[in-house]
Amino acid sequence: MAAATGFAPAPASAWPRSRRRRLRCRCCEDTLGVPRRRAPANGANAPASRDQLHFPELRPLPYPAPPPRPRRIVLVRHGQSEGNVDESAYTRVPDPLIGLTPKGRRDAEDCGRRLHRLFSDGSRGGDDDWKVYFYVSPYRRTLETLRGIGLAFDARRIAGVREEPRLREQDFGNFQDREKMRAEKEVRRRYGRFFYRFPDGESAADVYDRITGFRETLRADIDIGRFQPPSLPGSPAAPEMNLVLVSHGLTLRVFLMRWYKWTVRQFEGLANFDNGGALVMQTGEGGRYSLLGHHSADELREFGLTDEMIDDQLWQSTARPGELNYNFITNGPSFFTHFS
Repeated sequence: MAAATGFAPAPASAWPRSRRRRLRCRCCEDTLGVPRRRAPANGANAPASRDQLHFPELRPLPYPAPPPRPRRIVLVRHGQSEGNVDESAYTRVPDPLIGLTPKGRRDAEDCGRRLHRLFSDGSRGGDDDWKVYFYVSPYRRTLETLRGIGLAFDARRIAGVREEPRLREQDFGNFQDREKMRAEKEVRRRYGRFFYRFPDGESAADVYDRITGFRETLRADIDIGRFQPPSLPGSPAAPEMNLVLVSHGLTLRVFLMRWYKWTVRQFEGLANFDNGGALVMQTGEGGRYSLLGHHSADELREFGLTDEMIDDQLWQSTARPGELNYNFITNGPSFFTHFS
C-alpha cells in the first residue's frame, strides 16, 4: 500500500506519546486486576487533560488500588439429570427443560456443603469474612442444582446471582432422535470433539466463541468492583468473595481452555466433570488463578492436564497479573520445530 500511494506511515515510535498510550493492548487474565488508568503526577484533584476528556479510561483512579479480585472461581457441573440416566428423555423433553433426578438433587446439596466448608475454612479473614456470587446457566438442571447448592448458605453469604445464557449447554439441535444422535456422536469421535458441529446445533468451537464473550463480561465485572468495591483509606476491607459458575461439562472445559489459553489438542485430552463435581481456581501468592491452589497435581492429571499444563499451573500459583509465562508450551516450541 505504501508503494502504491507513495506514502509510508510513520513508525509507532514517532507517534505522540498520548497516542501511543491509547493504543496499548492488554490481554484477559494477564492484566485482569491491573489498574488501567494512571494517576497524574500533580494529584488526583487536578483538572482533566484534553486526552482524559475524550478518553475516560485515561482519567485518574478515584482510589489508590484496583478492586480486589475474588479469592476463587469455582466451576460446578450440574447434578445427575434425567438425560444422564435415560438418553431417550431428549426425544420427549427439550434439552433446556431436562431436570435433575433424586440423586442429582443430592449431588447438588452435597456440593453446596463442600463449597461452604471450602469458603469457611479457607477464608483469609476468618469464618465470617466471606461471601459467594453465583453465575448459572438458565437450563432447568443447572437452576435446580443452584437451588440445591444454595441450601448450604444463609442469605448474608450470598452477594448475588446472575442467570447467564452464555453458560448454557452445547446445543445438540432441537428434539433429538436417539439413534441419529448416537450416530452423530460416533462421527464426532472420529472428526474431533472441538470442531464437529451437530446438525442444527453447535460445535465446541461455537461454545468457545460465546464463552469468550462471557469471559470479557466476567473480567469487566471484576475490574469495576462489582463483587468487591475497592477499600478506601481507613475503611474496613470488603469480605472475601468467591465466584461459582454452575454450568455443564463441556461448557466448563471450554471455559478453562479459554482462560488458560490451552490449545485444541490440550482441550481434546480433558475428561468431563462428574455430576455435582467442582474444580477450583484459586488466587496464588501473586494474585493469578491456579488450579494447584486447591487440587493436587495427580488430580489434575486425572482430569487430563499434561505435565506441561501442570508446570504452567505451578507458574500461575506464584505469578502476578501482567506477567507472561514465556516457557509455556503454547508460546513457541510446540509450533516451531526449528527451535529443537
